[in-house]
Amino acid sequence: MRKWKVSKTIQWIIKIFIIYLCMFTAFRIATVILFKPNTIGFIELFPSFWLGLKYDLRWIAVVLSPIIVLSIFKKFSPFHSARTKKVWTIYLAIITLVIMFFYGADFGNFSYNHTRIGASALNFKDDPYEMFRMVWETYPIVWILIGLGIAVFFTAKLFRRTHGSVDANNYWHKFEYKRRWYLLALLLMFWFVYGFLQLKPLTRQDAYKLNDNFKSYLALNPFQNFITSLKQRKPDFNTSGAAKYYTDIAKYLQLDSITQSKLNYERTILPNSRSLESKPNIVLVLCESFSMYKSSMSGNKLNSTPYFNELCKNGIFFNRCFTPTFGTARGVFATISGIPDVQMAKFSTQNPEAANQQTIINNFEGYNKFYFIGGRSQFNNFRGFMNNVDGLSIFEKGSYKAPEINVWGISDKDLLTEAGEVFKQQSKPFFAVIQTAHNHRPYMLPPNEKEFTCEKLDKETLAKNGFESQAEYEAFCYTDFCFKKFMEAAKQQPYFNNTIFVFVGDHGVEGESGAVYPKAWNSHRLSDEHVPLLYYAPALLQPVTYDYTVSQVDVLPTLAGMIHQPYTNSTLGRDVINQSDIFHSAFIIHHDEGNIGVITDDYYFVKNVNITHQELVPVKDGLPPLTTQQSDSIKKQLSQLTAAIFETSKWMLVNNKKK
Repeated sequence: MRKWKVSKTIQWIIKIFIIYLCMFTAFRIATVILFKPNTIGFIELFPSFWLGLKYDLRWIAVVLSPIIVLSIFKKFSPFHSARTKKVWTIYLAIITLVIMFFYGADFGNFSYNHTRIGASALNFKDDPYEMFRMVWETYPIVWILIGLGIAVFFTAKLFRRTHGSVDANNYWHKFEYKRRWYLLALLLMFWFVYGFLQLKPLTRQDAYKLNDNFKSYLALNPFQNFITSLKQRKPDFNTSGAAKYYTDIAKYLQLDSITQSKLNYERTILPNSRSLESKPNIVLVLCESFSMYKSSMSGNKLNSTPYFNELCKNGIFFNRCFTPTFGTARGVFATISGIPDVQMAKFSTQNPEAANQQTIINNFEGYNKFYFIGGRSQFNNFRGFMNNVDGLSIFEKGSYKAPEINVWGISDKDLLTEAGEVFKQQSKPFFAVIQTAHNHRPYMLPPNEKEFTCEKLDKETLAKNGFESQAEYEAFCYTDFCFKKFMEAAKQQPYFNNTIFVFVGDHGVEGESGAVYPKAWNSHRLSDEHVPLLYYAPALLQPVTYDYTVSQVDVLPTLAGMIHQPYTNSTLGRDVINQSDIFHSAFIIHHDEGNIGVITDDYYFVKNVNITHQELVPVKDGLPPLTTQQSDSIKKQLSQLTAAIFETSKWMLVNNKKK
């Protein structure tokens, strides 16, 4: 080191650069160890590590550039005085704290959402109470903070030691202060920021060219993903594209000539010959994280939902229902409004320009309307969004006799029980929305629960059947138990025989589904959106199971089609029972990646809004291979439909206002 002619500051920066590079690489290796799917080999991950190196070089350069820039002026060099040494050491300690915090949050996000942390995490800044409590109840925060503090302490100590080492190794060497070394170092940093060995600037979208979710997220580091996704926080209300695809949507929705002549989407549907004239009560249950592949209805060997499986055999059951997206707020929005929430980062329930929506629920005239949620209705602005329902009575935290058990409020069993008590008191028809929550982290069962039992399983068995832990499995089984207690109590009441119970998952959860579904469920994250949809009314509806593809946005139009009353629909939802010759499909959007697509009975087509990339994958085993011409024809058709739904949804978010 004494032979070096570069300044001590540059020598120190080189050492720090190596330390940070090792740190970032260690975090990437940890991501592989913790989250790598079994279907991906280690050799396949080389492109992710190579691209990830470029992202890491960029952010290390961002961190170290201030030292280089200010050290151009000698008095700010970390070797100028004890004071500047202390200032830069504190700076690096703070930066290291931020890095470790981001990676800690990222690992937590990855363990649940299977994505890098992005700007969508800021959706919860409006609900700090729920966010803090969920994190506190889910993770050992005290130990994490202690570990974080220890790690930062030793890293800062390492920085000071390297500073002392450089100073000692160059003690007898007097340097002529030359700015050219700093300018050359800064030029190198600019190259890293631009993109190491890149002809074009390195972007977040480069990661998605790897054509695999895990490989893409492995390449990205949390900073690249979070910072570059911040621009998506600004809602995109460019609605000009809807007009271009009006003809496609008119065909998709089967709009009549009168509606088409007005160039709108509003249609009034009259009762059909099979509609129920008894003005049945409606109980719509939005089931938290109710993944189809984890349930008994899928054939899952663990048989986690035996009671609900029996309900499905005795009701109208759709085994190919898909939510437009992942996330409770987006699921509630799609179900109640009939519009996919296509805003890339901010939930539409939280956006004043989109939260005001028409809903088919208001067509149920003469009904008392209720909304039950175990916690605070202000979370994700559910209260503001649900107030689109005329005359709505809201039951939330503080409305119940039962005590809360965690951040989500009272248990699902207590929630359903207290809702049932309200139903018993009604003398008029009622329409109730019940939003369950406890099949969600922190997976906490009621401490006084004595009836519920669940077998203990080893981790390998759980993993093979889609469950990451015993706690998650117990929470899923507890959901079935809660539904059983609710329905058994309801069957004893006079209102039961004239009530339609509707159960639909608010979203699914990604996981190992290969034991029950084709590989597209894993490779293209269809498990995130595949949920059960059941209409149950044994005294009113004939049991039938439908195997064709439907969407969460179809829930209310299909329900309204069962009732003998006209209703107005101005959204993308369709009556998938009474509308004949419709194209069975569901729109899906993965916001973090920018993927949009359509799933049909046979194929899933997906393309990216940020890069030129599209795929067509089979969603059934045993389909005959397609010729190039056939594949291109299907891609063209589904690409057109995908764009049409995406652009029309953006238009509807701001134009389907409640009247």
